[in-house]
Amino acid sequence: MTATPTAPSPTAPSPDTNPADPGFWQLPQSRQREAFARLRRLDAPVHCPGPSGGGFYALVRHADVVEASRSPRLFASAPGVTTPEPARWVRALFGESMVNLDDPEHARLRRTVSRAFTPRVLAAAEADIRALSARIVDDMIAERPDDFVTAVASRLPFEVICNMMGVPERYRPEILARVNHASEHIGVARTRLRVPGKGLRALARMQRMIAALARDRRRHPADDLVTALVHADVDGRALGVRQLGAFFSLLMVAGVETTRNALAHGLALLTEHPEQRALLAADVDGRIEGAVEEIVRHSTPIIQFRRTVAAPCRLGGRDFRPGEKVVLFFASANRDEAVFDDPDAFDITRSPNPHLGYGGGGPHYCLGAHLAKREMAALFSELLTRTPDIRATAPPVLAPSSFDNRVRALPFAVGRRSLKGAVSARTQEGTSTGNDEEDR
Repeated sequence: MTATPTAPSPTAPSPDTNPADPGFWQLPQSRQREAFARLRRLDAPVHCPGPSGGGFYALVRHADVVEASRSPRLFASAPGVTTPEPARWVRALFGESMVNLDDPEHARLRRTVSRAFTPRVLAAAEADIRALSARIVDDMIAERPDDFVTAVASRLPFEVICNMMGVPERYRPEILARVNHASEHIGVARTRLRVPGKGLRALARMQRMIAALARDRRRHPADDLVTALVHADVDGRALGVRQLGAFFSLLMVAGVETTRNALAHGLALLTEHPEQRALLAADVDGRIEGAVEEIVRHSTPIIQFRRTVAAPCRLGGRDFRPGEKVVLFFASANRDEAVFDDPDAFDITRSPNPHLGYGGGGPHYCLGAHLAKREMAALFSELLTRTPDIRATAPPVLAPSSFDNRVRALPFAVGRRSLKGAVSARTQEGTSTGNDEEDR
């Protein structure tokens, strides 16, 4: 691999290369990627002024993002990793999300949650993922929906998490609506980057429902994750109602939204690159794990997280002072020419593939990374095996978000040959859909 030559660093980026400007996130993604490539060529992280003052230093190189991620004593998550930081009253009302905490509180909460994910819970989740993937493809074949996001991509991670948590069926439609409503208002590029009140009201309603479920599980334990969390006792302390609500909100956004978006981007990428699709289809079992890793690298579902400098330090050729803000741009790090050969190419055989799609390591590495990979592998294996002609029929409809690479909709179709094969297979099992139409 060839190192990228550096150039002198300007005092501030131009408007079309300033990721602190909401207008930057209205640009086509190709323009954003060109801007990040220019920022990576600078000799040090550059300060990006915000629309009303402040701003942050952009960490855009793979090495810088990894170092900051693995140096929590120098680059703190508190008071918040999103842009802007959550207000104090929001944290008081909704509880502190684990991603916004530093040790020792973060370590204690992560231990509590980690211990609830017992081998028995994870084994049940694996079986559930396989069964749900088959059922979703069954429904897709029978109903032939138009939008891959709502009919396929969002269903699997949402149902998996609800089943793990023990969320009753009667709660699920409203929770899904609240999640979608809240997510639509996170990081959306407007005149200012903010989370409007409607999004907060949606989160409040969702957390009240989980609080009611937690109270019930304390009285009537069940074999689910909510029961395990409300009865957990680590270091003499159990998970409180607000902590449970904050954790559930994190699961819904980090666990559902990111996997949903990766699945949608995955179908779009496999459609756009038929040679990679053919390579995967020729050996699904042998290549699916590499395909999942490359989909996550190429799409990078979470674009960035913020950190606050906690102590004087030097990183990437620049000295930082306590209180300064830095933003870790995973989307840029995952296309760093110093690490990835031909970084804009989609290559399911890429090896090694040290992408930062689940974080740059350190204490905040994604707790659900293994689960998300299993979901993607199971669903794409099911789709490519039973409906090999499935394809996107138009580019994904993206939200102009500075936080996540969100797909609002993805039109898709299943070809006649694929559908007939799937119907024939189900007929042999005595569960024919009876649907044998032409392509939409």
